[in-house]
Amino acid sequence: MNLINSKTVTVILLTALLLGALYCYTYLSPRGVQWVQVEPVGQQLRPADVITPSHEFHLVAPEHLQYKQPSIVQGRGDVVTVTPWLAPVVWEGTFNADLLDSIYKTKNISVAATVFAVGKYIRFLKDFLETAEQHFFVGFRVHVYVFTDRPKEVPQVTMAAGRQLTVRSVPGSQRWQEISARRMELIQTLIEEELRNHSDYIFCLDVDSKFHGRWGTESLGGLVAVIHPGYYRDDRSRFPYERRSASRAYLANGEGDFYYCGGAFGGLLQEVYLLAKTCRSNFEADAKEGIEAAWQEESHLNRFMWINKPSKVLSPEYLWQDFKPRNPEVLVVRFSGVVKNYAEIRPNV
Repeated sequence: MNLINSKTVTVILLTALLLGALYCYTYLSPRGVQWVQVEPVGQQLRPADVITPSHEFHLVAPEHLQYKQPSIVQGRGDVVTVTPWLAPVVWEGTFNADLLDSIYKTKNISVAATVFAVGKYIRFLKDFLETAEQHFFVGFRVHVYVFTDRPKEVPQVTMAAGRQLTVRSVPGSQRWQEISARRMELIQTLIEEELRNHSDYIFCLDVDSKFHGRWGTESLGGLVAVIHPGYYRDDRSRFPYERRSASRAYLANGEGDFYYCGGAFGGLLQEVYLLAKTCRSNFEADAKEGIEAAWQEESHLNRFMWINKPSKVLSPEYLWQDFKPRNPEVLVVRFSGVVKNYAEIRPNV
């Protein structure tokens, strides 16, 4: 009788082990990301149980790949290349593009990109799309999502194999602030409805910008922020954070690391989902109390990234401004906002 019970227990244990292995294969594989409802905790939203895909942290280089020997005593001496929380800061000269591409090619990753071309901003879309074809994750699977109230004016742009474009109609607005603020909601909805089973990474980019150089696998990370080109040399007391304590985007004097762009950010799908949902929730809660943060979603993004540190920070190379001369430490401009007349293109300026 004891022998039968022992065998029964053994069978049960083996069955449990096999089921556990099947679970890990299904849910921990790069494509098997488990998605759960995110619940609010105070002013921030936290995942109840989000499983991070292992492919982001397991980097396998092809055998016999040869490249320049790296050094830990020589490199960029004119810029900081790591944050106080040990996240890399990506500048030209800090990465090997061929090595990174060879690692991520074997993973067969898919990258989504969102761009909002509402109202007169549709005029910038053609240059954005054409230069993205030349520089943005070239050779990888890319799906660009264009949100616009003028779908018939979306230009025809030839895209390489493995790259596609989808147009999503959205209503226009008489206030550019509302257009800006609505982006987080639309990004959240896009991930929920379409991307969660089809893309690994997502980048959210401003349409009134052009690519001038490589933007590729060196930018991949969990939560990826871009340093704003207008403030990276300034003391943080001059950053345009939301300073009213009544707002959920509030950052007090002495708080904040860098000033991040609202016009370029990204990362793993579930990380950007958490950011978008949190910023949307906080923005809507502010709105119910008659508060609009100083720089709408950018203010809420900076608050979020002060608490939830980005795992990779991209230097101002990744969103420069065409109207300003290039500083000596900016060896290459990869993505840059074009010169424009805000009074002419924004509906309520």
